[in-house]
Amino acid sequence: MTKDELLQHLQDIEWDNFEVKKAENNLPKSCWDTVSAFANTSGGWLVLGVSQSGKKFEITGVANMEKLEQDLGNTLRSVSKFNILINPTFKKYDFDGKKVLACFIPSSDVKPVYYNSLQNTFIRTGSSDQRATQFEIDSLFRDQTFGTMSEKTVEGTSVECLNKSSYKRFREYLKWRNPDLRYNNMDDDEFNRRLKIVKDGKLTYGGLLFLGKNEEINDAITDFRIDYLEIPGTSYSDAKVRYTYRIDEQENLWEYYFTLFQRLKLYANTKYTIGEMGIGHEDTKEIDALREALVNLLTHSDYFSVMKPRIRVFSNRIEFENPGSLPLPVEQLIQTDESLPRNPVLAKFFRVAKLCESGGYGFDKMLQWKKQTGNEVTFESSVGKTKFTFMIDTTTAIKDENTLPSEWDLISKEIEKSNKKTAETDKKSNKSNKKNSNFAKTNKKTDKKPEKTDKKIIYLMKENPTITIAILSDKIGVSKSAINQQIIKMRRSEIIRREGGDKGGKWVINS
Repeated sequence: MTKDELLQHLQDIEWDNFEVKKAENNLPKSCWDTVSAFANTSGGWLVLGVSQSGKKFEITGVANMEKLEQDLGNTLRSVSKFNILINPTFKKYDFDGKKVLACFIPSSDVKPVYYNSLQNTFIRTGSSDQRATQFEIDSLFRDQTFGTMSEKTVEGTSVECLNKSSYKRFREYLKWRNPDLRYNNMDDDEFNRRLKIVKDGKLTYGGLLFLGKNEEINDAITDFRIDYLEIPGTSYSDAKVRYTYRIDEQENLWEYYFTLFQRLKLYANTKYTIGEMGIGHEDTKEIDALREALVNLLTHSDYFSVMKPRIRVFSNRIEFENPGSLPLPVEQLIQTDESLPRNPVLAKFFRVAKLCESGGYGFDKMLQWKKQTGNEVTFESSVGKTKFTFMIDTTTAIKDENTLPSEWDLISKEIEKSNKKTAETDKKSNKSNKKNSNFAKTNKKTDKKPEKTDKKIIYLMKENPTITIAILSDKIGVSKSAINQQIIKMRRSEIIRREGGDKGGKWVINS
């Protein structure tokens, strides 16, 4: 920090990486709060020899700069006061004979950083030091395992804990979307091992979250869910009702991706066309931006936090908020786009499926939203959570969901076409491939005609009015997202209605 930069900081109204203390003769006790706060967040400058009164600052100077530097340096470079060693950097300034000592406190790789006791853990909020809450302390402890938890194994699990339908569809998707991927030619055992779905005969946390059965995930991770609400207002207070739409609980992250993305596409202000991916033409950069934000949330969430990943759609913005802070300051990640995923196993799943950037956090893709719509995109990260906000036009009406084909239905048709071509090639060369034949039959099962699916849903609802979407999906043999789409259509057409809540309610067939 140069002398001019120091003076510029003093003229700013608020800063989160800069703190001044008078400290004429001795180190003030409050400086330890600041050291802890900077070390637990993104680092910052502690400046001694400047007094503050409200928003006014005065350079008062320090009497014995060498003694203050020695006292501060010795304390931070030992573990007598703080729980870990801190390596500060000192800068000295002279303003017309008044000495000012600045000390840069780096962000610590090991957190929480506290002095004397764990209760003295501080974080930086705006331009002040705040004592960390228990939630924030717990988040700091979990950050010590940043990048490692998704690879750890889950006791009591095996491949039997995988959802067979999700697993099959994931492998089908990879063969279609990324045909040259080397994992496609592996048998299930080698595929699971190489992608770290399974390790030492047990599922990894990444494998369980991505492809596991919902019941098994909830046994390992309390209250697993991704919360999605559409709120008819710019805030909770001005909304006439709490929400107008909510995503049903899905089996795992692979199923959540398709269901959530199908809904988010409704807010892209571009004409929807089916392209190579079957999930929106590659030129629709607004759709790409929302996809990147969604995958970012699913990949980088701290699934062990009491806070749950959530998406909130207000009338003027879409908020992607997930538990877990970014590993580096937002500004640094945007400039370098470093690849530091919280859950590397999950990141790899989305990467091999070509659903996210190969490296970094995809900030460039997300910032395309502003270029395409003129609306702001903001990125925030604090201890315990991260939030990305996409502003939207309040005058833009949401498209009818019926105008967009079901995400997985589109992909299934593309896969089926690909399989038919393969089957024809095999037939001509007299090489019957039983695996491809079964593969095509499986896809035909998912391509049910809406009328037949409707009738089966109604029949099963009559038999069991409390039947769940998961059971309907299992009995009919189509995805939960496809069932959900049919139910939405039937409710809008007033063929069926729901009495009671999600739990304890029942389906009623209108005569």
